Amino acid sequence: MSKTRIIAFANNKGGSGKTTTAANVGCAMAKLGKRVLLIDGDMQLNLTLSYFDEERTLSFLEEGKNIYTALKSEKDLGDFIVPTDYDGLDIIPSSSLMSGIEFELFPKWQREFILRKCLSPTVARGYYDYILIDAPPTLGCWVMNIMCASDFVIIPVEASPWGLFGLANMFDFISEVKNISPRLEVMGIAITKADERKSYFKQTLETLGEFDTARLFETRIRVDSTVEWSQDNSQPVVAYKKYSRSALEYVKLTKEILEYANR
Repeated sequence: MSKTRIIAFANNKGGSGKTTTAANVGCAMAKLGKRVLLIDGDMQLNLTLSYFDEERTLSFLEEGKNIYTALKSEKDLGDFIVPTDYDGLDIIPSSSLMSGIEFELFPKWQREFILRKCLSPTVARGYYDYILIDAPPTLGCWVMNIMCASDFVIIPVEASPWGLFGLANMFDFISEVKNISPRLEVMGIAITKADERKSYFKQTLETLGEFDTARLFETRIRVDSTVEWSQDNSQPVVAYKKYSRSALEYVKLTKEILEYANR
C-alpha cells in the first residue's frame, strides 16, 4: 500500500494563482496515472468551480456534500468525496458557509487538528496517492488546520510588484505550525502569472532568491489567456487545451512536484 502524501497550496496574499495551480496540478497528476483527492478549503469555491458549473457547485451546499458540513460534525471526510469527470480525480467541495469556520473551530478540543482527524480514515485506506488542499488567503485556525494535516506546503507567488506582499508573514506562520506539526515541510515557491518582458519579473526572482527558507521551482507559469477560458468552462487548462503553453507548464511543474515528493 502506497503512502498518501498531502500537499497544501497556501498564500495569505489573494490573487497568487493558488487555486488555479492546485486545480491544474491535481488534474495533471491524475493524467500521469496518480489517484488524487482535491479538497476545496476556500469559501470562494473556486477549486470546486474549476470542475463543476455554478449550479452543481451550489447543489453541494444543499446536499451537505461539502467540507464545512464534515468539519462542523467532525465526520469522516470519505463520506463527502465527489467524483469529477476525470479518471483518478475526486474532490471534496467547499461551501460559502466556510466563512464561519473559524467560529466553528474555536471551541473544539485540539482545534488545530480537526481536519487531520477527519482526514485520517481516508489516509489510512491508502487509496489516494496525493491529497491536495486549497487553502484560503488568510492566516488563522483553519489554515493552521490545513497545514497540520499536510506533509508539504507549496506557496504560489504572483510575479508582480504586489505579489511578494506578506510573504514574510507566511513563513512566520509556517514556523508556528511546525512547532506543533514538525512533519510539515515547505516544498517550494511556484512563480505564477509571470511576464518575462516586464522589469518587475526579474526583480521578483531576485527578491525570492534571497529567501533561504524555501526553494524555487524551476518551472514558471506564464501569463496565458487560455487559463481564463478554461475557468469559464469549468475545466482545468491541462484538460481544456492540453497543448497550450500554460497547460504544458503546469504538467512540467507537476512532474517537479512528484519528483520532490518521492525523493
